[in-house]
Amino acid sequence: MTDNSNDTNIDDTRFEDALHELEVIVRKIESGEHFLEENLELFERIALTRQCSSKLDAATQRIKKLVDENGIEEMGMD
Repeated sequence: MTDNSNDTNIDDTRFEDALHELEVIVRKIESGEHFLEENLELFERIALTRQCSSKLDAATQRIKKLVDENGIEEMGMD
């Protein structure tokens, strides 16, 4: 079992910070410079993608609701 002490919940992290962390993780894995166990631990952090996607979906829904409530013309959100 891996130590998840460095896990960060997206709710406690800015979206931009989580996205940056994902970019760093991908570069590290692609570099091929890490041992299998290190790559597995890094890959586990990629679960942040689901959290980032959920956060984006929630933000999109909030914007659509505001647009609907305020009669603002939608600006190509799809």
